[in-house]
Amino acid sequence: MSLLGDLRASVNAVKPGRTRMRNYDLLLVAAVVALLMFGLLMVFSASIALVDGPKYSNSTRYYFFVRHAVFIAIGLVGFAITVSLPMHIWEKFTLPLFFVSLFMLVLVLIPHIGNEVNGAYRWIPLGPLNFQPSELTKLAMLLFAADYTVRKQKYMHDFWRGFAPMMVALGVVGILLLLEPDLGAFMVSVSIAVGILFLGGISAVLFLLLVVVLLGCFALLILMAPWRVKRIFAYLDPFDPETVQSTGYQLAHSLIAIGRGEWFGVGLGSSVEKLHYLPEAHTDFIMAVVGEELGFVGIISVVVLFLIIVHRGFEIGRQAIAMDREFSGLVAQGVSIWMGVQALVNLGVCLGLLPTKGLTLPLVSYGGSSIVMNLVAIAILMRVDYESRLMMRGERPDRRPLREYR
Repeated sequence: MSLLGDLRASVNAVKPGRTRMRNYDLLLVAAVVALLMFGLLMVFSASIALVDGPKYSNSTRYYFFVRHAVFIAIGLVGFAITVSLPMHIWEKFTLPLFFVSLFMLVLVLIPHIGNEVNGAYRWIPLGPLNFQPSELTKLAMLLFAADYTVRKQKYMHDFWRGFAPMMVALGVVGILLLLEPDLGAFMVSVSIAVGILFLGGISAVLFLLLVVVLLGCFALLILMAPWRVKRIFAYLDPFDPETVQSTGYQLAHSLIAIGRGEWFGVGLGSSVEKLHYLPEAHTDFIMAVVGEELGFVGIISVVVLFLIIVHRGFEIGRQAIAMDREFSGLVAQGVSIWMGVQALVNLGVCLGLLPTKGLTLPLVSYGGSSIVMNLVAIAILMRVDYESRLMMRGERPDRRPLREYR
């Protein structure tokens, strides 16, 4: 029986005299499924009014709901394939995947190949769908950083052999992402890599040096781009009369939406801000609609679900490392960093705690590439957990045919 068969079974059989261990983390599965279903519901609610505008006037009210459901279905196919692949395969193909992601980041910048939207080249059209290479880059960077940390373990305190090569890799990825430009994806990719290096035991001095260098780079990138400087000032006072109708518009209406929701919200489907007041209500600012319709309780519920995913991911990684499976453990913890950092940034932007940045909420927001790669990442996390559970029973997952997995 495959792992997918075990996931479909709600309860394992109990044999007389002993309890059989599940092959998956029930709490993790429940949190992921809850976020997926909640996201589908909220995408439908947040996007239902968009068809009243000229851009989607020929579409039905179910346009975004159906597309999001299709993206989830594609993501579940990717999940099924990914969860069936042993971790040693991911470790073997880490470098090829990293170079493929770099190639796609170059490809998206080529005229007539990359799709330009609002001055940004972030998508490659694939028929009726668009693929965003930066989402693949997050996964590639995660695997690359974990593999690099394991291979360079004895050089983690050496500047030239342990620190410099990773900085070069981050620099190449950063340049390509900033040419799109996509500062949000760069921030998440850097957070994943730096987090894995820290967990992998990099020298404290080198880690602090890396953090200082990166903070300096982010500050320089902001100062070099006038529109980013304007976003910073709008973030400091979104209701300033000079910015409330321009750079502070999204944040101002996001705060209005959350303020209207109070404790329990105005009711599912009753948001006013989604009626063409709040731009990107179904993508980057979906939590503003959640706050307006479901209130503080709705926001806290989503936060708790993400905390469960992050906690279980770190615990799964810790267990794998304790079994001398360093690569798998660091990958699992890297997935937790990815989900946690991106969710934190998205929620921080909606609440006005961070400057406006275009990042979707993992597993919830509308976005094809994002939802697919999120599910692939979760599948890798669950694969790490699955192999650890097999080892606890004295089995060696990497050397058994898939048909014998249980």
